[in-house]
Amino acid sequence: MIDVFSLLTLPTTSTAFTALKSSVTETFDGSASPRRKVARLDTDSDIASASRSNHMHLQSPIKLTITGEDLTKISEKDAQSKLLRNLTLLQRSIRIVLTLLEDSGSNDPREALPTSYEGIYAACRFVVAVANRGEDLYDRLRLELEQSVSRLASSLATKEVIVQEMEDKDHLPVVWLSTFVANCEWFEKKISLLVSLLTYLDQVYVIGNPKLVNIRTLAYSLFSERIFGNPQVQLRLRTGVSEWVNYERKFRMAHSRRPEIPKLIVHLTVHNQYHAFEAFYIKITREFYTAEATELSQSMTSNARRFFGHIIVRIEEEEQRSKDLLPVGSWNIVRQAVDECIWGGRLEWLANNIVGLYVENKDLVSLGTMYRLFKRVDGVKFLIKAFRADALKRVQGIVKDEKDDDKMVERLLEFKRLADDIITTAFLDEKASLSSSAITTQPNNEFIYALGDAFTTGFKARRNKPAEMIAKYLDRIMRKGQGASTDMEFEAILDSALALYRYTEDKDVFRTFYHRSLAKRLLLQRSASDDFEVAMLKKLKEQYDPEFGMGEDMFKDLALSRESVKEYHSKLNVSNPGHKLSVMVLQRSAWPFTVQKTSVDLPLNMQDDLMAYANYYKERHSGHTLDWDHALGTATLVGRFKPGNKELSVSLYQAVVLLLFNIETEWRYIDILEQTRIDPEELSRVLQSLACAKKKVLKKIPPGRDIDENDVFKFNIDFDDPRAKVHINSIQAKVSVSVRLLSYIGDY
Repeated sequence: MIDVFSLLTLPTTSTAFTALKSSVTETFDGSASPRRKVARLDTDSDIASASRSNHMHLQSPIKLTITGEDLTKISEKDAQSKLLRNLTLLQRSIRIVLTLLEDSGSNDPREALPTSYEGIYAACRFVVAVANRGEDLYDRLRLELEQSVSRLASSLATKEVIVQEMEDKDHLPVVWLSTFVANCEWFEKKISLLVSLLTYLDQVYVIGNPKLVNIRTLAYSLFSERIFGNPQVQLRLRTGVSEWVNYERKFRMAHSRRPEIPKLIVHLTVHNQYHAFEAFYIKITREFYTAEATELSQSMTSNARRFFGHIIVRIEEEEQRSKDLLPVGSWNIVRQAVDECIWGGRLEWLANNIVGLYVENKDLVSLGTMYRLFKRVDGVKFLIKAFRADALKRVQGIVKDEKDDDKMVERLLEFKRLADDIITTAFLDEKASLSSSAITTQPNNEFIYALGDAFTTGFKARRNKPAEMIAKYLDRIMRKGQGASTDMEFEAILDSALALYRYTEDKDVFRTFYHRSLAKRLLLQRSASDDFEVAMLKKLKEQYDPEFGMGEDMFKDLALSRESVKEYHSKLNVSNPGHKLSVMVLQRSAWPFTVQKTSVDLPLNMQDDLMAYANYYKERHSGHTLDWDHALGTATLVGRFKPGNKELSVSLYQAVVLLLFNIETEWRYIDILEQTRIDPEELSRVLQSLACAKKKVLKKIPPGRDIDENDVFKFNIDFDDPRAKVHINSIQAKVSVSVRLLSYIGDY
């Protein structure tokens, strides 16, 4: 054994105690000014310096003498006796430290200890470092730990819970958790004290024996084995946790003992028991929500929306409970367990019964919540399917509603805007940016595809009609013009209608109706803006259908016609009535009109004007043939009525009929037919527009909407209208789309 004197002998090679040489001295002359430092040239001129200088030259070791008992001179018997006394002292101290206050009868454990903490520390140092008997102390420590943990396990397993509050009597298992937490705190605190008192055992003996574990590890392993391995303790622990969490879930409120749960989790984590707690917590969570979801889904079979609302609240409660009490690592595990139990087998039922209601109510927030929750359990496919089915049902309903054909496109656009808002607001996925750490969102493309498929399929519910109504809608928009809208806003309105055009497979139907409407707008000068007309044709040609390029020829014809008429007017006398004539010369291949098989007898003055222009045109363009199409002609008349004169804008056929009433104020149907030679069906529609429509400039005798050969028509001298210029609409022939297509396409 090496004695302490040998250990404290300093080596001669050390310079640890080499004196620092002073290079300056301080002088004080008694004045109030600061002291001055004066350089010293002779380093050994004072006693201290000389002493330091002399010590630097010592060649022999320096020895320190420690007064007291010389352990090297103690007899073997005395050494053994002292060792035994110290071991006994340490074991007794360990036992007292590991005894509960209530069992020791003392309020302060230090009062029962046979010596002070310093004495225990010194005794441990002697046993381990001097006597080299750390093994004996380690064994006695293990024995005391085993006994203490066994007593603690017995107490926790069998001791009756004592409550102070009346409300706790109904929650004894939860109250027991507080006792368990208190015992864990006591034990961990005592082990920390022993680790401090028995430092030499840990830092000298245990470190030198790799097969041994330190004091804390030894104590905690015994605690885990005897406490958490005790079936009765386990049962009480699980019962307490189960009653606590089920109480909160059942009554939807925090338990009064909830603050003990985070403390319990800390101790479980310290003793490596949290994994078992987590597994049990997940188990009872699954049991609770499986039972509740089954019961509620059966009782709410016809009210899926209410069930979904309840589930949302449940999920939020459970997520908040996890954040308040459980470690971060458990949050997703608990969430997944709750999701699986709640949604299992019910996703399709919920989606099919709820999506339509939320769309109807424009509840984008709930749809967004639904998407987020369904996405967590791989249920988005059910949401997509339900969204498509609802969209298809709505589109088909709008398309099949024949009574509201005129509003078909507006209703489709309204629903399209809503569906687009839902997709871009509710059905969003997060996406990490490659250029920065920011997280961006983008719509789920599957919903975009589902919506497009719903429109395409929905349009098939009534073939040709959607395409026709989209073309007519665009016709109304182009006639009306942008109004107070900006160019960008007006273009957005047009683009929204063209977005519907993409969904129809009847592209030829749309093209036919659009071309015919465009032709009428141009011929009748009803278009609000030629610039928008040209831009629209360009967009249709480049982005949708190359065949829309034929519309460009229409504008060329109109430009040439204006120049021709202008030149014709320049050659007439100022008083010539031909100045009122406007003629459009059109290439048959560029315009969607059929050759008129019937004609009409125009008034002589009209015939003369047309003949004069025809002669002029033939002189300018030899070899060209002009075929007059009076069905597209228009005229402006002045009607003289009792309330006042009105300027009437009518078709050429309407004008021919009305001019007859300058001759007679009353005409029979047969006489009108004979005078005008208009096709009987066309004449019936002309008379209906003049005598049976909203603006009745003629009176039909007898009254009624149908025209008969025996009917008589009189000039309505009492006709009035708030506007000075009155436009009388023509009545279109009711023919099938297929017949109209054949007649239109046959000329192309």
